[in-house]
Amino acid sequence: MNHFQRYLTDEFTEDYQEGRISRRDALKLIASVTGSLIAANSILAACAPPPPQETPTAAATETPVVPATAGSTEENVSLPTVYGTVMPDDPAVIASEIEIATDQPPLMGYLARPASGSAAPVVLVCHENRGLTPHIQDVTRRFAKAGYVALAVDLVSRQGGSTAIGEGGVAGVLGGIEPAQFVSDFLDGWHSLQGESFAQAERVGMIGFCFGGGVTWTVATHMPELRAAVPFYGPPPSADEVPNIQAPVLAIYGGLDGRITGTISAIEQAMQANNRVYEKVIYPDADHAFNNDTGSRYNAEAAKDAWARTLDWFEKYL
Repeated sequence: MNHFQRYLTDEFTEDYQEGRISRRDALKLIASVTGSLIAANSILAACAPPPPQETPTAAATETPVVPATAGSTEENVSLPTVYGTVMPDDPAVIASEIEIATDQPPLMGYLARPASGSAAPVVLVCHENRGLTPHIQDVTRRFAKAGYVALAVDLVSRQGGSTAIGEGGVAGVLGGIEPAQFVSDFLDGWHSLQGESFAQAERVGMIGFCFGGGVTWTVATHMPELRAAVPFYGPPPSADEVPNIQAPVLAIYGGLDGRITGTISAIEQAMQANNRVYEKVIYPDADHAFNNDTGSRYNAEAAKDAWARTLDWFEKYL
C-alpha cells in the first residue's frame, strides 16, 4: 500500500475500534482501499473490538499531550471576524463550481474570490476523504471573505466527481489514485489561475484537512513555488522528502488524535535538520477532524483559534 492507502486504512480501522462505524462498514471501506475483502478481514481481525459504550479508546487516553510551540493555544490571539459559515450568496464573495482545463479530461473544482475584483493571493484547499463536500466549499468561501482567491480541487473528478460518487464512496476511489496525481491536479488548478486579473498566482499557499492535510504535505514536497502550507492533522511525508519543501509549514493537531500526533516527532526533527520553517499547534482537548463543524468531533474553541493562526500564517508568508 502507498502512503495514502495506509492512512485511509488506519483511519477506518480506528473509526471501527472507537465504535464510530460498524464492522460491516469498516470492512466495506477498507476493502475499497485495499481491493480485497480478505485483506480487510485480516486487518480488522488483528484489532481490538469496539468498546460496548462510546468511551475514549486506549489510544486516545494514553496519548501524551504535547505542549504547543510558538503559537500555543494559551497565547492570546485575536480572532478574525471571518469565522464560521459564509453563504454562497454572500455579497462579499463570488463563488461557483468551475471546470479546470488540463491535458487530461478536465477537473472539477470550486472557486471563491473577493467580490471587489482586486487581485489577491491564492489559497489552494484540499478536501477530506469525503471529497469536495459543501463544508469544504464553505471553507473555500471563508478564505474569499478573508481576502484570498481560494480554489478547492475535486480529486475524484476523473472518476465522476464527489457528488456523483457520494461521500461514502470517495475514500475508496481516492485509495486507487496514485499520489503523484494529487500533486498534478493541484498544479493544474494553480496554473489555471495564472493570468487571471483577480489572482496574484505567484503568491500561493495551501491548506488541507485530514487526508487533505497529507496531500498538502505532499504538494509541498513537489511544488517549490508554494509560499506557505497549513496541513490540519494530516500524515507527513518521509524524512527523505523534507529537503524538497520550500514552504513554511504550520502543522495543526488535535491532542486526542494519537494516530497523527504520533508522527510529530519524526517530521519535526526532519524539518529542523533541514533548516525548514516549521511550527506546530496542538490542541490538547481536540480530536481528529476537529475543524469540521458538520462532524461529530467538531471543537469550536480549537477551530476558531486554528482559523486565526491559519490567517496569520498566510498573511505573514503570502
